[in-house]
Amino acid sequence: MAGCDDSFDIIVVGAGPVGLSFAASLAHSQLKLAVVEGQSLERLASPAFDGREIALTHASIGILRELGAWDVISASDKSPLQGARVLNGSSQFALCFDSPGGSAEPLGVLVPNCQIRDALFKIIRLRGHARLLCGHSVVRATNSRQGAVITLSNGRQLSARLLVAADSRFSATRNLLGIGADINRLGNSMLICRVRHERPHHQIAIEWFDHHQTVAMLPLAPGVSSLLLTLPSNQADGLLALDDELFLRELTKRCRGRLGTMSLASQRYIYPLATTWAHRFRAPSAALIGDAAIGMHPVTAHGFNIGLGGQKQLARGIQTAWRDRRDIADPDMLHRYESRLRLSAAPLYHATNILVGLYSSEHPAARLARHLGLRLGQHLPFVRHGIAAMLRR
Repeated sequence: MAGCDDSFDIIVVGAGPVGLSFAASLAHSQLKLAVVEGQSLERLASPAFDGREIALTHASIGILRELGAWDVISASDKSPLQGARVLNGSSQFALCFDSPGGSAEPLGVLVPNCQIRDALFKIIRLRGHARLLCGHSVVRATNSRQGAVITLSNGRQLSARLLVAADSRFSATRNLLGIGADINRLGNSMLICRVRHERPHHQIAIEWFDHHQTVAMLPLAPGVSSLLLTLPSNQADGLLALDDELFLRELTKRCRGRLGTMSLASQRYIYPLATTWAHRFRAPSAALIGDAAIGMHPVTAHGFNIGLGGQKQLARGIQTAWRDRRDIADPDMLHRYESRLRLSAAPLYHATNILVGLYSSEHPAARLARHLGLRLGQHLPFVRHGIAAMLRR
């Protein structure tokens, strides 16, 4: 068994933004925490830009503010999202989402993924309440009503009352716990880069479901956008291999010149797309958070927001149990966490998958259905206002 220095109240596996948020959420408790991460401490302390911009809802911003992380992020890394437009094919019609009632408050804020990670890491190091164990992966995990034990790749063994998996949608810890998941590898990849462009974006995001591709244009600084191109993986790989001049020429053609003349403002990044839904979000003395529980398709930009809200629910349940001198791995508490997360996330998860299926199909009936759907949504204010309100929550 693990010695006293290797015994914890909670072990978190995965130091992505949700895992770090969860550790930060328990900063004011007296619980003994460990965060296990395969990356080195140096890489964790200085996360590199990875191309991903996270669209934060107001609820997520509120959580980051509570954790002390929001004010750590530089104002120059926060890009307000004043509206969004959804386009279909060659049609000039757009479904519009704007702040209701002419409000100056944005729908949300775009922040680089690496800056969120950096801010949360700094909060954890500043408060010093969690031990960071970096550079080794988890190779074995056992759990029971009495607790959980994990073995790291260097042979070190750790024990905890509660094990929390936050190690990606392909979570090795989830697999070691014997929890299955529906994993849908979509056969598409998302190619991401920042571009400078001559036409203004007015802080309006564009989601364009074009034929055989999806293009997203996310507004950052004036004259700068994050461009996301979703294509079959072999086509995305081909674009990635082009030199800068040919790539920009191809990008301009695919965007039909909507942003005018473009130049690269970052290197290019590629991410194969897959969605996941764990069969269970809990096990005896164990729980799943973030992508380990639910891996959303990025088209609705809600994956991180769901993960951030889910970790807060779990942390709150643990804190309540600790305050009331109950077991922090209480099965009833974990059941409530799972039920609430399923109830809140399932509609959006399944609706997103249906949306992706409809808008990626080239069948004539699907093309007609999505065209009619956009027009119907534009003429039903409660649909647009409801979605906008969800984005602002």
